[in-house]
Amino acid sequence: MREPAYMDAGVVRPGLSRVLAPLRNFAGRGAHGGSPEQRRAVEPVRNLAWRAGRAAVTGRRRVLAPLRDLVGRVERATPLDRDRAIDALRALAIGGVVLGHWLVTVLVLDSGAIRVTSPLRYLPQLTPATWLFQTLAVFFLVGGYAAARSRGAAAGTYRQWLGARLARLFRPVGVVMAVWSVTAVGMLAAGADTVTVARLVKLVLSPMWFLVVFAVLTAATPLVARLHPLWPLVTVAVIDLVRYGVSWPSWLGSVNVLAGWLVPYCLGAAWARGALRSRTAGWGLLAGGTAGAVGLVLGAGYPAAMVGVPGAAVSNLDPPTLAAVSFGLAQCGAALLLLGPLRRALRRPAVWTAVALVNVSAMTIFLWHQSAMILVTALGLLAGEALPGLHTVPDGPAWVLARLGWLPVFGMALAVCWVAFHARERAPSRKTRLANA
Repeated sequence: MREPAYMDAGVVRPGLSRVLAPLRNFAGRGAHGGSPEQRRAVEPVRNLAWRAGRAAVTGRRRVLAPLRDLVGRVERATPLDRDRAIDALRALAIGGVVLGHWLVTVLVLDSGAIRVTSPLRYLPQLTPATWLFQTLAVFFLVGGYAAARSRGAAAGTYRQWLGARLARLFRPVGVVMAVWSVTAVGMLAAGADTVTVARLVKLVLSPMWFLVVFAVLTAATPLVARLHPLWPLVTVAVIDLVRYGVSWPSWLGSVNVLAGWLVPYCLGAAWARGALRSRTAGWGLLAGGTAGAVGLVLGAGYPAAMVGVPGAAVSNLDPPTLAAVSFGLAQCGAALLLLGPLRRALRRPAVWTAVALVNVSAMTIFLWHQSAMILVTALGLLAGEALPGLHTVPDGPAWVLARLGWLPVFGMALAVCWVAFHARERAPSRKTRLANA
């Protein structure tokens, strides 16, 4: 009996071949030697080995075929002149925001109600995590770059250009608002505590401040495209000096909500004009921003955490302080230095496909990641007791380990939300969605 062709060609995976080797050898000895009775005895074993190998190869091909097709379609649809590293930076920024919220936002059961707290309140040693996951400056850097390039290449009027960009930004928001309006009414009708419902709705809607700021800066792109980043940086410094030095009204800090994020946005616009192309610029921003942030934290009393901490007198993020803006400059420098390695990595079609999928769903991921965490937390209540890392007070290393174990579950819940709502994020035809994220 001749061996099947796929075995001769070495198609079966090495691991499977090692497992089947004894059976094949035994079957081979029976097929080429011994009595007819021996050959008939080993024939079922040989057939079993042949069918097992064929099933393994066929199953593997069936699983990988759709993925290979997707990778091929994304690669073919991507323009040759597209800078894939820009998309990678945007994906990293979104990923940092999502993971940061999942790690530092905790829903704790307290006397039958749910309150929102943070492990940073109990575990200040986790502060360095905020330096890694507070990545909004990178998002505004990429946003300024993309908006400036898009406006420069736009063929239509300013109104048409702005309408298209804002529609893409806010189109998915209506779905979130509708779903949570119905959810809130349903929870109240079912007897849920009013305070709990209000806290959950606030948790979902509060990140949307970012969309308002981003929309304002996008609308101002033609005006700020040539604005030097030093001007908004000086504005932030002056506002901080007035707020903390002269004790003027705290509402004055709202100026920094725009001025603070205008700094990386202006850097992105300058980058689109051809500036910041050298590694020297990247190292300069990284070193200068780091020195400024460290000096302000150690010498001027700014908080070390780059996000808000419940109970803290000062937040670096609400509104952005000079320390947060300095830290953002360091992040922008690091992002510029990463461009080369990212471009090399994204030559691999599979890696680029993963980045493209995140970019084409960026708004869906951003808008629904808190809802995914709330969904898992609510379903966890069905266990009848507080689950570690999900409902318990984040006051120790055991909580941190448990929370890390919940992150994949949050991710699966977010995938469910993505399946349900991602179609609302894109208006163009499906053919161009992945490549034109």
